[in-house]
Amino acid sequence: MDLFFALLGLTILLLAGDALVRGAVNLALRLGIPALIVSLTIVSLGTSAPELFISVGAVLDGAPGIALGNVVGSNVANVLLVLGVPALISGIDSHHCDTGRAYLFMMATSVWFIGLCFLGPLIWVHGVLLLGVLAAVLIDQGRMARAHLRGNREVLHDVEGADPTMPWPRIAIYLGLGLVGLPVGAELLVTAAVNIATAMGVSDTVIGLTLVAVGTSLPELATTAMAAIRRHAEVALGNVIGSNMFNLLAIVGVASFFGEIPVAPSFLRFDLWVMLGASALLAPFVLRQVSISRVMGAALAALYLAYVLVVLL
Repeated sequence: MDLFFALLGLTILLLAGDALVRGAVNLALRLGIPALIVSLTIVSLGTSAPELFISVGAVLDGAPGIALGNVVGSNVANVLLVLGVPALISGIDSHHCDTGRAYLFMMATSVWFIGLCFLGPLIWVHGVLLLGVLAAVLIDQGRMARAHLRGNREVLHDVEGADPTMPWPRIAIYLGLGLVGLPVGAELLVTAAVNIATAMGVSDTVIGLTLVAVGTSLPELATTAMAAIRRHAEVALGNVIGSNMFNLLAIVGVASFFGEIPVAPSFLRFDLWVMLGASALLAPFVLRQVSISRVMGAALAALYLAYVLVVLL
């Protein structure tokens, strides 16, 4: 039954990821807002919902190692796996993606989070600080959206699947299916994976860094893969950058209100720095707008496999 639920969850994730990309891109068209901003907010929030549900539940169930491991492991997976696999399939053309500002926010957020971890365990006070930074990021994105609307610039020219005449109800349906289907599919898949791992005697921290992290990153993988295939590079990159910020700021911030989250020494020695290093690997693709080729996609995916092997061994 666990295998059946895992396959069912994966199917729901793929369908929901496609629906969310369609809805987000066409919402951007109808509102005249860049797809990047939509992906940094609506898409990122939707694809980060599984991490939120899993992390809060783990803290309440007395397994905070899963909560922190889920967030750190998901951020590593988002860069190396979620961008690596779609790039391996079709490449990601980032020549015209203006994601530099959001990327610098993500790097600053990662450094800020690591600093708080060294002051851990993480409690509600840290949660307030993290949510405060999230509020500042959202305010900045709102200001950028208003500036764009005042400039009245054209966006999303001739992109596949974009329909500037799509009715509002259909857009709402796509967004709704995506936002609801992603957490449902992830919950089915992660629950099945955790049941299998627990039966094998794996620790909650390792489960969080590997199986749960991959499972809750599948919404990002599904959304990014569909975005890459449909040539919406701004949605693909914006989804990963936004999701990483939401993971650190919103998920840990909210979860810390439900209980103390201890930071294991292994996180301080290794995993947090892998997370920061993986994020730094995006610099040439974002700041220099170098496209992520199939070769680079394979390299990123191989680095993720190496990281998982190190954690497991």
